[in-house]
Amino acid sequence: MQCRVLSSGSRGNCTLVRAGDMRLLVDAGLTLRALTPRLEEAGVPYRGLDHILVTHGHLDHARSAGALAKRHDAVVHCPEAMMKNRSVARAPRLSAASSGRTWELEGPYGDTVAVHAQALPHDCHPTLGYRLQHEERRLVVLTDLGKVDEQVARSLSDAHVLVLEFNHCTEMLAEGPYTDSLKRRVGGDHGHLNNDQASAMLERLAGPNLHTLVLAHLSEKNNTPERAMEAAFGTLQRLGRTDVEVMIARQDESLPPIEV
Repeated sequence: MQCRVLSSGSRGNCTLVRAGDMRLLVDAGLTLRALTPRLEEAGVPYRGLDHILVTHGHLDHARSAGALAKRHDAVVHCPEAMMKNRSVARAPRLSAASSGRTWELEGPYGDTVAVHAQALPHDCHPTLGYRLQHEERRLVVLTDLGKVDEQVARSLSDAHVLVLEFNHCTEMLAEGPYTDSLKRRVGGDHGHLNNDQASAMLERLAGPNLHTLVLAHLSEKNNTPERAMEAAFGTLQRLGRTDVEVMIARQDESLPPIEV
């Protein structure tokens, strides 16, 4: 299995996953016009996607899911509560994803991926994190949660590759340009993880199989790559896991492919 974060941040999130003959996307938060060339650059042509997993209904995760599914004749898997959202309305096929459930996705020639979904504390209900498993290799995509959550950590454990939100620095958020109400939303228990909270989740998720950590959903106004890296490296060093490779997902460019 291979993954490639095509975009990550407040303006759009999407992660491409290849598993044998199957091609799937976790979130489709860019516009169709912006996402299509990134998919083509990654070797996914017209009708090249099989499945699209959507974590929740906020536009930076769901914006083009339905239109993209129609273009590729792909199945959209999303929380049932968002099935009437305009963002997924054009999808030719919809499948309900629910917390605590594990199900199999099938590729055109029989390859399968087991998907486990877990509810996250976020202000769009429901929001899901996903663990994807193919041939004993596991990828976890975990963004948009507002606090450290033990149940989430238990449910999405034992990843080989972890895509984890490091959204904001507490000090930068407090001193930054957001309105007071938006600061309360972002920093609240149903907002986004700050660097310290993300580090605490990493401590719970950095199992013995973890070899690559991707810092995701960094705020362009309330965080810096340097601060997020410092927090992540500090935690990995305390855990004695300096063997883990750390990458930062970008908003305006795709990361290289990562072997899970």
